[in-house]
Amino acid sequence: MEVQTKKKESKRSLKGKNHKLAQVEEQLKVLSGGDFADGSLPTFKDKIEQMGEYPLRPTNIEIMQVNLGYMCNLVCKHCHVDAGPDRREIMGREYMQIILDIMKKTDIHTLDLTGGAPEMNPDFRWFVTEAKKIGVKDIIVRSNLTIILANKKYYDLPEFFAENNVHVISSLPYYNKAKTDRQRGEGVFSDSIKALKMLNAVGYGMPDSPLKMDLVYNPSGAFLPGNQEQLQADFKRELKKLFDIEFHELFTITNLPISRFLDYLLASENYDDYMETLVQAFNPTAAMNVMCRNTISVDYDGYMYDCDFNQMLAMKVAAPKSQHIKDFDIEALNKRPIFIHQHCYGCTAGAGSSCQGAVT
Repeated sequence: MEVQTKKKESKRSLKGKNHKLAQVEEQLKVLSGGDFADGSLPTFKDKIEQMGEYPLRPTNIEIMQVNLGYMCNLVCKHCHVDAGPDRREIMGREYMQIILDIMKKTDIHTLDLTGGAPEMNPDFRWFVTEAKKIGVKDIIVRSNLTIILANKKYYDLPEFFAENNVHVISSLPYYNKAKTDRQRGEGVFSDSIKALKMLNAVGYGMPDSPLKMDLVYNPSGAFLPGNQEQLQADFKRELKKLFDIEFHELFTITNLPISRFLDYLLASENYDDYMETLVQAFNPTAAMNVMCRNTISVDYDGYMYDCDFNQMLAMKVAAPKSQHIKDFDIEALNKRPIFIHQHCYGCTAGAGSSCQGAVT
């Protein structure tokens, strides 16, 4: 009975458990307290001010990252979105159409679809095909891979992706079962390997193939990712040797102290040490290349944020008259100050981190 209860709990989001960290205010309280409150560690604002770059501002918006909803077939331990099967927030077609209209009128060239599992949105395929029709240069889907095998209605996703030249970016914590399943759930590694083989079969990730398939590596604990180039070489060698799987690039992404990863850090008593590690690894060059400088994040309800992480902390863009896509004003958004907080250290530690991996 106890085992069944634990399994059931592991499939619920923090929100579904009514966990206090499901409240943004609680997360911000943690991020504002401790060593930052007493001055033992400099705030992220302090660091940016020392560089003479406060307030941090955009360069030019090139990427529209759209969260199609928090629904997901997995409940990963590191998920900053707190996604899961019990989340019901999804974007409707009305807002998708507004986004397409914006992309037609601006120089924004990349549509980056994320979630949750974006493929679970009932209008996902419509959105992708319409984006292709209007000539969006790069349509990205951030896939957890296992969704392809989750239900027969998703079995043809590899062919759909290929028909629409979708750039697939897939999460794979490691090239072995133990580390992957520990972070993402029992059976995830096996299904991920099957899905990668299905994608390879239609041309994704193959040498010289125009069908781009990249992988994402997140550390499985309270430490920074290793060297991206070396990890890519390791993943390529092992996945080819063990499973005959090919892919193009590997992106390393630092886990940010938000939502479920913040919960893990606190529960494991690693929070203070992890934040100190991030601060000590601050890289000014990475700070100038953070993704919020050329990206706008849109939530399922049409509101805009500097990045996906700020979205999860409910920190809307600092452009009061252009916070919703219905009021999209490219000029105002390009001039806005970017909201920052202590979680931003995650994007500026070491080689830096973004949705496209290391930034230096």
